[in-house]
Amino acid sequence: MNPPYQHLLDLRLLRDALGEFATGVTVVTARSADGQPVGVTINSFASVSLEPPLVLWSLGLESASLAVFEACSHYAVNVLAADQTEFSQRFSQSQSDKFDGIDLGVGAGGAPILPGCCALFECRNEARYPGGDHVILIGYVESFSREEKPPLIFHGGRYRTLL
Repeated sequence: MNPPYQHLLDLRLLRDALGEFATGVTVVTARSADGQPVGVTINSFASVSLEPPLVLWSLGLESASLAVFEACSHYAVNVLAADQTEFSQRFSQSQSDKFDGIDLGVGAGGAPILPGCCALFECRNEARYPGGDHVILIGYVESFSREEKPPLIFHGGRYRTLL
């Protein structure tokens, strides 16, 4: 019998094809139970509903931060501006000093807020669903803000900006 999800697709080609869908880049942040800030770069962010105000994002099952995001009461989705490539790269790596030198704000549930983003969504951790090799997280948007600045875009394996 074949294990679940065994298929004949070339996963590299599939990833390249999925990369043709341009996305924004976000850093999702929260606090662990012991108060430590946690953050990950995510481009799987999407709106789900306006009534009620729900958003979703996904996190790999292998992520070192998964337990924090499953257990936290709140998290913040920081939508990166075009000049914030460094934040995207910093939070995509597994280093312990991701937050060093950043003048953080404090959001709902103590979630760290990154400065200079083009949008921010402070979310209550509403629900989680299995999604293959990821967990799909649904957030209830309790507050949000927006600045008039261009977003950071990811397309074809590279950072882009809007013209």
